[in-house]
Amino acid sequence: MTEPQPRKLRTWSAFGDIKRVPSEYEIGTHGLNYTARKDRKAALESSPTTPVNLWLLTYRDKSPLSCDDWDGFRDPDQMTYRKYVELQAEQENMIEGVIEEYEAKSHDAHLSGEWVAFLGRALCPMRYPNHAIQMTQAYIGSIAASSYVIHAAAFAAADMLRRNTVVATRTRQLQKAWPDAGFGINERGTWETDPAWQPLRRAVETALVAYDWGEALTVVNLALRPAVDFLLLNALGEAADKAGDGLTWLLLSNLAGDSARNRRWSTALARYAIAQCSENRVALVRWLKHWQPRIDDAVAGLAELVASAPGAGATREVVVKRATQVRREALAEAGLS
Repeated sequence: MTEPQPRKLRTWSAFGDIKRVPSEYEIGTHGLNYTARKDRKAALESSPTTPVNLWLLTYRDKSPLSCDDWDGFRDPDQMTYRKYVELQAEQENMIEGVIEEYEAKSHDAHLSGEWVAFLGRALCPMRYPNHAIQMTQAYIGSIAASSYVIHAAAFAAADMLRRNTVVATRTRQLQKAWPDAGFGINERGTWETDPAWQPLRRAVETALVAYDWGEALTVVNLALRPAVDFLLLNALGEAADKAGDGLTWLLLSNLAGDSARNRRWSTALARYAIAQCSENRVALVRWLKHWQPRIDDAVAGLAELVASAPGAGATREVVVKRATQVRREALAEAGLS
C-alpha cells in the first residue's frame, strides 16, 4: 500500500495555518528581515563578534523591549510601498495646487512684517529638528527585528523628508517675497541660539544617541513627537490662520496627517508589545520617566515660541497644557496612561 502524498504547502504557509489568503500588505511585508531569521548564530553572516553583530545583539536582541514574535505586529494603516506612493502623490498634488493658487495672488507680499519675522523664527528653523527626527525613524527601521516595524519606520522617515521639503519650499517663497528678511540664511543661527529652540535641540540631539531601539521608539515616537508635532503643526498652523497666512496654515495642516499616521502605528506597536509580555510595560514606563524632564522642557520652550506669535491669543501656560494633553492621549493609546 502506497503512502499518501503529503499535502503541498501553499505559498502563504509562512503565516501558519491561517485558513485565508494573506493581504497584499502581509505578502509584501512578512518575514523579510534576514537579520532576525530563526536559528541564527548572529544577525549577519560574519563572526558574532564583529561590531555590527554586537551592535544588533546589544541594542535589539537584548533590548528590555522584547517579544517572541514581532512579526505578529500589524500597522493599523497596512501601508505598502504602492499605497504610500499613491497616498503621498495625491497629497503633493494638493500642496502644489495650494501653492500655485496663493502665489498667483502674491500672498506673501501682503503679510505683515511682524508675522514674517515670526515665521523666520518659528517656521523656517523647523527643518533642523525635522531632520533629527527623520534620522531617528531611519535608525529604528534599520535595527528593528520585524519587517512590519521596519517598513512603518521607513515610511515615517520618508514623511519627515517630505515635511522638510515643504518647509524648504515655504522658506524659498518667503525669501523671494522678502529678500532682506534673512530667509534661507538665519535659520541655523536661530536653531543653535534662540532660547525657545534650545530645549528641543537638547532633546532631539540626545535622542540620536538612544541606541536601544525600544528606547528610541519610546522617547521619540511615543513621548516627544505627539507633543512637538502638535506644537509645530497644529498650534503653529492655528496661529498662521489667525494671522491671515492661509498658505502656511494649509501646508501645516496637510503635514499633520503624516504625524497622525506615525502615532497610530507607534502606539499600536506599544500595545502589541505589552500584550505579548507585561514586562515590556515596565521598560516603556522606565524610559518615559527618564526622558520626561527633557521632553517637558522642549514642550515649554516651543509653547513659549508659539504663544509669542502675533495675535496668538493664548498664553504659554495654555499652549503647554494643550500639548501635554496630546501627549497623554498618545500614551493612553499606547496602553501607558
